[in-house]
Amino acid sequence: MLLKINNLKSTISRMRHIFTVLAILFSVAIQAQEIIEDEAPAAQKKVDTTLTSGAQKIDGVAAVVGEYVILDSDVDANIIQLKAQGASLDGVTRCQLFGKLMEDKLYAHHAVQDSIVVSDAEIRSNVDYQLQQFLAQSGKTMEELLELYSHPNEKAFRDEMYEINKSQKLASEMQKKILDGIEITPEETRQFFNQIPKDERPTFGTELKVSQIVIEPKISEEENQRVINQLKEFKADVIENGANFRSKVVLYSDDKASIPQGGMYTLNRKQPRMVKEFREVAFSLQEGEISDPVKTEYGYHIIYLEKIRGQEFDVRHILLIPKVSDAAVAEARERLMNIRQRIVDGDISFADAARESSDEKETRSEGGFLINPETQDYNFELTKIDPEVYGQIQDLKEGDVSLVLTDQGRSGNVKFKIMMVSDRVEEHVADYARDYLKIKELALNEKRIRAIDKWQNEKIMDTYIKINNEYRDCEFSSNWLKQ
Repeated sequence: MLLKINNLKSTISRMRHIFTVLAILFSVAIQAQEIIEDEAPAAQKKVDTTLTSGAQKIDGVAAVVGEYVILDSDVDANIIQLKAQGASLDGVTRCQLFGKLMEDKLYAHHAVQDSIVVSDAEIRSNVDYQLQQFLAQSGKTMEELLELYSHPNEKAFRDEMYEINKSQKLASEMQKKILDGIEITPEETRQFFNQIPKDERPTFGTELKVSQIVIEPKISEEENQRVINQLKEFKADVIENGANFRSKVVLYSDDKASIPQGGMYTLNRKQPRMVKEFREVAFSLQEGEISDPVKTEYGYHIIYLEKIRGQEFDVRHILLIPKVSDAAVAEARERLMNIRQRIVDGDISFADAARESSDEKETRSEGGFLINPETQDYNFELTKIDPEVYGQIQDLKEGDVSLVLTDQGRSGNVKFKIMMVSDRVEEHVADYARDYLKIKELALNEKRIRAIDKWQNEKIMDTYIKINNEYRDCEFSSNWLKQ
């Protein structure tokens, strides 16, 4: 059997490699490259396999894959991008990052050969978003970032990020093309399961369903109006008195993540990153126009459209979050305690109470059931459940209703919830009848992995690849040496 499965977790980890180019960086097998000596090679340098906190810029060509050149400094540019996405680089070496770049270029090269086209506007929007995130998370200014990574100006920095994003997008589209149309039949699923030795069959962890009812304190009309009036005053001050919009962002906005950028976000019509109400108003503005107050689930905003660049809109905004009164908080808690008591007394089911009373629209229509984002069903494997949720349910027996828990809404205001665990299935070795859908997914995953491996092995032999001496000490596993 081509793939031995010891547990479900390892297989799902490998599939993340196939579908999401950025998320797979740390689980993918490291690629080996063909080494072609230079006519007059310089003295070899042993590559630094660690990732330092600062940039390590080394001029020179590290590798060539088809029509793509990889510079030594490209590894550092990749580090910037990954940090901008919030990725952890603990335990990741420069050799691993270099191998991932080689793999991306192999896919990208053949994507170009196969006439796969990607959107320049979408890629530039990705770069804008990544830089905004990186600046917000690092707390640095753009000038500090340029100095840290030795870039002469912001345009050069963005151009470098653009090339990385484009290569990764091409690689992702190439992988999707390879996997397009791959399906698994019931017979293939049965054969897959029967080929797994009994002592190597996957173990599925404890699974359960989690329900919740959420009650949020009501904000008074007076408080909402106070926030609306304040935003109107900000708008009037900018328009009538020439006040600086960005200064007001720094002084007053409750969106702390965007304050370092002066409240700036770059929106793209094809990429819905912001909530619907915000986007609709932003796209209706003319350059230089400021919106009236806009209500979203986060609070109230005014939006200033600074620049339109094709499909991209540079906007700044000020967010104000209405505050809830102590009386409203106490009333919300008391209301949920009464709902809980009705459930415990058997006067109403948890599901009916959720449909009737919950303030959480995502779960209300589902009878309070949380939806697993990975599987899109109600089942959660206990070892993979969100740590915060786990902490809230770990002591619950099946059918028990939790005490009233204090939580925080998206706007940062307090909210309350009760939770219940149901349909608990303890950890067990895979059973074909009971776990057919999971086994089918494992079989499909293996078939996809075989397709990727077959394609990669063939293209390695068909593609011109050169790697310079300084990376030859990296340990690679695939047959890129063409031996």
